[in-house]
Amino acid sequence: MHLYCRHKRRRVRPRLSTLAAVGFMAAMAVLLAEPVRAGSTTPDLAALKARYARPAQIPYPADNPYSAVKSELGRTLFFDPRLSGPSTMSCASCHNPSLSWGDGLPNGIGSAANKLGRRSPTILNLAWASAMGWDGRADTLEQQAVGPIQAPGEMNQSMPKLLTTLATIPGYRDAFEAAFPGEPVSEKTIGKAIATFERSVVSAKAPFDRWIDGDETAIPEAAKRGFVTFNTKANCAACHSGWRFTDDSFHDIGLPDADLGRGKIVEGVDLLMHAFKTPGLRNIAGRGPYMHNGSIRAMTAVIEHYDHGYTQRASLSTEIRALHLTETDVLELVAFMQTLTSKDPAIELPTLPTEAMN
Repeated sequence: MHLYCRHKRRRVRPRLSTLAAVGFMAAMAVLLAEPVRAGSTTPDLAALKARYARPAQIPYPADNPYSAVKSELGRTLFFDPRLSGPSTMSCASCHNPSLSWGDGLPNGIGSAANKLGRRSPTILNLAWASAMGWDGRADTLEQQAVGPIQAPGEMNQSMPKLLTTLATIPGYRDAFEAAFPGEPVSEKTIGKAIATFERSVVSAKAPFDRWIDGDETAIPEAAKRGFVTFNTKANCAACHSGWRFTDDSFHDIGLPDADLGRGKIVEGVDLLMHAFKTPGLRNIAGRGPYMHNGSIRAMTAVIEHYDHGYTQRASLSTEIRALHLTETDVLELVAFMQTLTSKDPAIELPTLPTEAMN
């Protein structure tokens, strides 16, 4: 059923979120078991699947190659609250491994319990990413790693004070010397260590990957149809492409807020106004609420936004258009996206070095 709003001359559909009130789970259960619909037009499925093959190894930059001691130092720093000014929060406060490396909140929380303007993005699979952060303000993961530490609204730490603190802790002195022989404890080595650890944070194989590898029983039939819709009618793959499901680019997707995103970093480019980094979709089922401002809580509502809920303006991405999705399309897209969540190994918390006794 479609309704028409005469004064705006655009088609308006009933909210898909109301599916929950009329048996969403029952409808999903039926679709999961239903075989592929006969007569449906399906593109070359093998060619589509080939676009989503996982890489064989993690890439590390030539100027910051992997070492086990460097990664271990980065892991320790990542979980150490002494990296914040008041020593009350660590990197893991906003990037919690138990919450798909986010914090589960609509907006991040700073060191003074202040609400931040954007939600905390996951650090999953950043080894393959470029232009870090929602607005791409950091060119490398090394730069991004030290940015929040010093940001007054986030961890609010003085870098000179942090360097003095770490240099006086015997365990850290030894760890830095092992990871960076002959180099001092510095902002540069802190960034390199944390970035090395963060590059090791990779989502494990999900049911979707097992299907890509040839196991037809790994995901339900509804998810397979959702995968095709994702790559065709719904146009999701225009931005959520590749095995991480992101093009690492910036788009205005029509969220009705005043945040200029990338447009504030790269001024004078109209299409970058209100543009934000395309987030990857790995482990998406556990990463709500969604969008850069945490304004959408359910995956069905996200699809509804892309279908017809976006705000029209000059900077709106050319990939955003009316999709005319059916309720079955929505259910199958959700079924597909649920197959992207993996059971990742638990992260062992480090033993933090203790300060020297006076």
